[in-house]
This record gives sequence, C-alpha cells and structure tokens, in this order.
Amino acid sequence: MPNRRPTMHARTATPSTETPAAAAPARARSARPWLNRRWAPYVFISPFFILFAVFGLFPLLFSIYLSFHRWDPAEGLAAMRFVAFENYLYVLRDDEWFHKSIYNTLWLALVSGLPQHLVALPLAFFFHRALGRWRNAVVGIYFLPFITSTVAISLVFSTLFSRDFGVVNAALTSMNQLPVVGWFFPAKNIDWGQPGYTKWMIAFVVWWRYVGWNAVLYLSAMQTIPRDLYEAATIDGAKPWQQFRWITLPLLRPMIFFAVTLTIIGNLQLFEEPFILTGGTGGIGQAGKTAAMHMYGTAFVDGDFGTASAIAWLLFLLIGAATWANNRLLGRRD
Repeated sequence: MPNRRPTMHARTATPSTETPAAAAPARARSARPWLNRRWAPYVFISPFFILFAVFGLFPLLFSIYLSFHRWDPAEGLAAMRFVAFENYLYVLRDDEWFHKSIYNTLWLALVSGLPQHLVALPLAFFFHRALGRWRNAVVGIYFLPFITSTVAISLVFSTLFSRDFGVVNAALTSMNQLPVVGWFFPAKNIDWGQPGYTKWMIAFVVWWRYVGWNAVLYLSAMQTIPRDLYEAATIDGAKPWQQFRWITLPLLRPMIFFAVTLTIIGNLQLFEEPFILTGGTGGIGQAGKTAAMHMYGTAFVDGDFGTASAIAWLLFLLIGAATWANNRLLGRRD
C-alpha cells in the first residue's frame, strides 16, 4: 500500500528534534536585525556627541562652575574655594585693566568693523557689475587675506609698521613732499608702538584682513538678485548709484545682518592680531590689550582661573547684547 501521510495526531505526537539550546541562537538572530536598525544610527553619530561632550560641553559647564570659585590649578581640584559672585564683582568694580580692555575692544570693534562693510558693499557691487569674466580671479585675490594665517599676517605687518625701516613710514613721509596735500602727512617717522597709534595699527590690520571676506559674502548675495530688476531700472533711467541705493541695498538686508553679526562676534573676541602686534603685552599703557587678551593673561600669567572664567562670561554677555541690538536694528521685519 502506498505510504500515507501522518495524521494530525501523529504529527503532534512526534517529538521535536530542535533542542532548546539550538532554538536560542535562532531567536537571537531573529531579534538582532531589529536591534541593529534601532541602534545603528545612534552608534554612527555618537562620535560627534562624545567629542562635543568632552571638548565642548564639559569645558563650557566647568568654566561656569569655575567662575564662582577661587582656584590655584597647581594645588589640584581640592583647592577650589567657593566665593559666589566675588569674581564678577571684582571684575566689574575693581579691575581697572578689564575696564581698559573693554574700552579697547569696543573701540577696535567699531573702528575696524564699520569700515569693513562701508568698503565691502560698494566693492562687491563693482565686482558684480564691472569685472565680468575676471570677477572670480579678482575676488579670489581679495579673499586670500582671510584664509592666510593670522600669525603670519601680524608678523608681516609688524615689520611694515616698523618705526625706522617700515614701508608704511617710508610711504607716509614721502607724501609729505607733495604739493597742496603734503601738510596732511607726517614729516618724520611715526612710532606705531606709542599709545596714540597702537589701536590704529591694529584696526588697520583687522580691516585689511576681513574686508575681502565681507565682499565675498555680499557678492554671493548680489548674484541671487534677478537681473530683470536692474534692466528695468536702466530702462527707466536709473543710474548705477541709484540702482545700488534702491535695489541692491534693500535686497541685501538679510546678508548685511548676517555679515555684521559675524563682525560683531569676531571683533569682540579679537585676540591674535593685537597679541602678535604688541608682543603679547598689550603695548605701552595697555593701549592695544583687548578683553580676550586680558582674560588670557589673568588665567595663564596670573594663574587666576576663576576670575578669568568670570571675564569670559561677562564677554559672552556683551557679545549677546551687541548681537541683540544688531538684530533689532538690521533683523528681518515683517
């Protein structure tokens, strides 16, 4: 007789050949794809969060904690002594060098920052309208100072501003011989290390370094403005300066806000240029010392890390207030 298929009773009665030990890996294998799909994205992005927590978030929180303590790092963490707001009160009330550095910082931010945009805006408009195929090459040349090492630029300008052999003094004194306008230029070499000239030297270097960067920002925004607007204005008889005033400037308002915000943040944190140009001392009478330089000196020269942390957070509040004021002045309005 042909073989019959086993009945339901027979099939259920047949003992299973799969042991519990063999079934466990099968269940694990069936669950592992679900676990991989759930946790794999977090595993891949975890290096960023780990690095940020160690090198970004922890120093940030520790500096806030440290600003309420007095601490000599040579004695270890056990030497930290809680002083509440004493560091902040000392900086705001008694630290005269901090007051001087804040004045210098605000002065440099204004004198070097405002001309950057007053020059970069019309310069970008000229690049956009007049240079044609040479535009990218010229813009690249203007952009070079921004990507060049700050230390190298400062060292070069410290040589150019040398009192006895600097090119700047040689050019200025030679212009003294010009008719009519010669009286405006000095007859002898200027000592740029004197307090009356130090900030002007630093402001010029900062302006020279960042004017090309701002010109590139404005040029990129101008390239998004429809040409039809300029063509219509030309047909209506509008001159180039009228097109710049009534077309370019209003449409560049978001980019102006962005560029000015970057200038405020960068200039209030100014450190490398004045540090190199003044030899790390701030110059005679601390005429070139900025708030960032004073914070660095308080921490790594005086060893007072608690007061330095308080200076850092006061500078942060100043930058926040300046950015808020800029937002009120140039921010987007409906």
